[in-house]
Amino acid sequence: MSLKELIHKCKKGERKAQEQLYRTYAAVLFGICLKYSHNKAEAEDNLHDSFMTIYEKIGQYKSQGSFEGWMKRITVNTILQKYRKEEPLNVVHENTKDTVEIDNIYLDISLQTLLEYIRELPNKYRTTFNLYVLDGYTHKEIGALLGTTVGTSKSNLARARMLLKEKIETKFSQSMIGFVLMMLGNYM
Repeated sequence: MSLKELIHKCKKGERKAQEQLYRTYAAVLFGICLKYSHNKAEAEDNLHDSFMTIYEKIGQYKSQGSFEGWMKRITVNTILQKYRKEEPLNVVHENTKDTVEIDNIYLDISLQTLLEYIRELPNKYRTTFNLYVLDGYTHKEIGALLGTTVGTSKSNLARARMLLKEKIETKFSQSMIGFVLMMLGNYM
């Protein structure tokens, strides 16, 4: 079945077409959900909510632009809407420092570890970090999506980067201590 036909059948509410749409795009959208969620279970809930929204709003898709891109936007917006309800995305103090330098020694961190650290960030920081760094949104766009100011977006990004830097430094200092103790153990 072609994508156009699949979309048409989904617009009619046909369950088999909705199932096919899910099977076709669940993996891609689940990857997005993982970026914005604390854990796998939360990501699965977000995926479910996103597909419910996609099925509900598929009639609004006008075949302009990428259908997958449209679904990704729905997924991100569904997750952000959920987090807006759960906790305020504002930060108490504004810190508009844009970048945090990370020494080259920390470049050996694995992607899996870094993604784990990102998932551990508080919602407001993780969301801003993902939107800006991973998805390429501007601070103005993030402010509009999250209902905050550009300054708050910049501050949340700076805080996210600072928290990530602290986690990375802690990991490396602990592994260095372990290495030194191991080396001392060999000589005692």
